Amino acid sequence: MSDKVRAMVQSGPRQMELREFERPTIGDDDALVRVEACGICGSDVEQYKGHLWREGAKPSIPGHEPLGVIEEIGERAAARWGVETGDRVAIEIIIPCHTCDLCLTGRYQACRNRRGGHGVTPIEKEPSLWGGFADYIYLHPDSIVHKMRKDIPAEVAVLFNPLGAGFRWAVDYGRTGIGDTVLVLGPGQRGIAAVIAAKIAGAGTVIVTGLAKDGAKLDLAREFGADHTINVEEENTVEKVMDLTGGVGADVVLELTPIASAPVLDAIESVRHGGRVVLAGLKGGKGIEITTDRLINKAITMVGAFGVDATAYVQAIEAIESGRLPLEKMHTHTFELADTVRAIETLAGEVEGEEAVHVAICPTP
Repeated sequence: MSDKVRAMVQSGPRQMELREFERPTIGDDDALVRVEACGICGSDVEQYKGHLWREGAKPSIPGHEPLGVIEEIGERAAARWGVETGDRVAIEIIIPCHTCDLCLTGRYQACRNRRGGHGVTPIEKEPSLWGGFADYIYLHPDSIVHKMRKDIPAEVAVLFNPLGAGFRWAVDYGRTGIGDTVLVLGPGQRGIAAVIAAKIAGAGTVIVTGLAKDGAKLDLAREFGADHTINVEEENTVEKVMDLTGGVGADVVLELTPIASAPVLDAIESVRHGGRVVLAGLKGGKGIEITTDRLINKAITMVGAFGVDATAYVQAIEAIESGRLPLEKMHTHTFELADTVRAIETLAGEVEGEEAVHVAICPTP
């Protein structure tokens, strides 16, 4: 058993390197997980590029979608989490305190006493191994884990995070119901996950938008249940949605595009009177001018989507373990730990000839 652990550290925009850290000593209340796979999120891409890099941010190990096998665990931790050595677990990002009023009323994502977060906590905080782009990840006593079956390929099982986002954004925030028309702006992994979740919730019609270069993603969205796709470079999104809905508009609109501002305005114009708009696409601090009278006169409910909660993770894991979905079609690329930069650039569309939907880092070749 090696005393060293490899991990990718980001210290600035497009500044990432492979480093070694001491393997932490595990006590009664914590654990060490061998990372099988860690999905790459669109926010990882924007952080790598610098769009989401905060001034003064300290070096950290990215990777907030880790899946792995428990290699060491304390006795109290095993009892608390209901797992043991050798079990596979999906790890949530936020590490809440579990004792404040927000945690106790189910709003743990807003916890004011967070212990940190997996994939975001600086390496200066011991024992440094907080992110999933590593051989091992440390579990704080307050970390949240979900047990998963081990017979599912890691590249498919690690879809628990984007699929969880689909349930959280389309069903929880969006309140998609039977017969609803759902418009998904953006055909990335979370856009396709939203299609899956909306259809499971009973949506009658799902529409997905994308660019000309997103042809393969739009085709995949149709495979997972999208009824219509729109190439926004050839058709006007609002006009097409109104045509498809008989001038009524969509019941639910999910805005999932990164950085771009125009889709936010399209969302407002495409939603029906009294409908819901869910904003989940980060814009890197870019301001967007919105006419609030339009929101009022259309009686629009606009919701900001923050991450994934335990309920959505459970729904996603159940969907994965059911085996009813051809999720292997979503996973397009697997990279070793040392190739993390290329993996991120592949998901970002910066590698010529590669069309990526879901990309994962699997540390062990």
